[in-house]
Amino acid sequence: MKSLAISEIAAAVSGKAGFGGQVTDICTDTRTLTKDCLFVCVEGENFDGHSFAETALEKGARAVLCHKDTGCENQILVEDTRTALLTLAGYYRRLFPIPVAGVTGSVGKTTIKEMTHAVFSAKFKTLKTRGNLNNEIGLPLTLFQMDTDTEAAVIEMGMSALGEISRLSKAAAPTMGIISNIGVSHLEKLGSRENILKAKLELTDGMGDEAPLILNGDDKRLYNAKIQRPIYYYGINNKFCRFKAYDIESDETGSRFTLDFGCGEQRISLPVIGKHNIYNALAAFSAGFLISVEPEAAAAALRAYEPEGMRQRIRTMAEITFVEDCYNASPDSMKAALSALKELRAKRRIAVLGDMLELGETSLEGHRQTGIWAARFGVDAVLTIGEQSLKTAEAARGSGVKTVESFDGKDALAKRLLELMEPGDAVLFKASRGIKLEEILTVIYKELKV
Repeated sequence: MKSLAISEIAAAVSGKAGFGGQVTDICTDTRTLTKDCLFVCVEGENFDGHSFAETALEKGARAVLCHKDTGCENQILVEDTRTALLTLAGYYRRLFPIPVAGVTGSVGKTTIKEMTHAVFSAKFKTLKTRGNLNNEIGLPLTLFQMDTDTEAAVIEMGMSALGEISRLSKAAAPTMGIISNIGVSHLEKLGSRENILKAKLELTDGMGDEAPLILNGDDKRLYNAKIQRPIYYYGINNKFCRFKAYDIESDETGSRFTLDFGCGEQRISLPVIGKHNIYNALAAFSAGFLISVEPEAAAAALRAYEPEGMRQRIRTMAEITFVEDCYNASPDSMKAALSALKELRAKRRIAVLGDMLELGETSLEGHRQTGIWAARFGVDAVLTIGEQSLKTAEAARGSGVKTVESFDGKDALAKRLLELMEPGDAVLFKASRGIKLEEILTVIYKELKV
């Protein structure tokens, strides 16, 4: 982080400070506090950072940002620290005249962020959102990682309600935006896909009038949205997209396709499977193209891409192909994962599916539809865990899946799966993060290694 004067910080956040000095970092947690940082007293439902203000100063913080009087001498008092943190991050980001891609969408935004970072990094030293720090606390902390040698950035923006992406975008000030799709991930809180579209389009609130928007042209809501700014569409089916994929191939090693970018073509190889990942790569390539990353360099970056965490990582053990996709789940991502499973060359395809959380009134239909998709995409066996996934099992059985079983516990499911699997099988693991489906994988891998 580039150092900031206390007076500069106070002016940026309309705060009061009766002392001087320089700040070289921003911290919100005393456990990871660095010397000469600004400690931001964040107040949450179960904690209050103001209680740690004195501790932060004792550990070496230069100042504390607070909206309650902490009694400390080196405090900058503001109306609300969360708002001030975003405001300060916005001020700091604007010290760097660099290209910034803002990324959001119902499904795929983290993968697009990772792929775009890979593409940008082929030419520029690029900052990216770490992990899932895509909210009103995490995004500012990412922006503060910009330094004098940062040449580009890729910033992910998440949301759960209207107005959130607007605030994030105004801080990040993207020079281009990417929206992956409009799904049902936030239907419980937003009520309709129209409201989800409205929320995602808040990405433009922090963008200049001429800053381009990169949209999935195969998503009807995005393609038909009335937007007054330069737009670049990417897709597979929509012939009017500027960036199009065709001649698609896939197997257990990954996916390959030819990318038509309007003034030329480039063959792309990805180490991941699924049509949804082709869309993600199209978005990343499009963003790179707009900041002059050469097509060959972008292709090389995508070829070297590695999935983050448990996002559709493919592993082969005992001649069985495992697809680890335990990070998150929604009806949209379930459909994409089951479709990708179909693309794998396998003797049999097995889907281990757990509950999708936070779907609200759409949960019943979402789980039922998942069972239907399992049958439609040729899954031979479905094993479920979780109360809501009983509806998935029921629908899969009714739609013709040969083997369908449900389990109350992970140990029982793991035991049954070990009995069921054979060399040549492909097995998908997919559920919401809260289900912790990877715990079953840990048992399976341990047994197969013996």
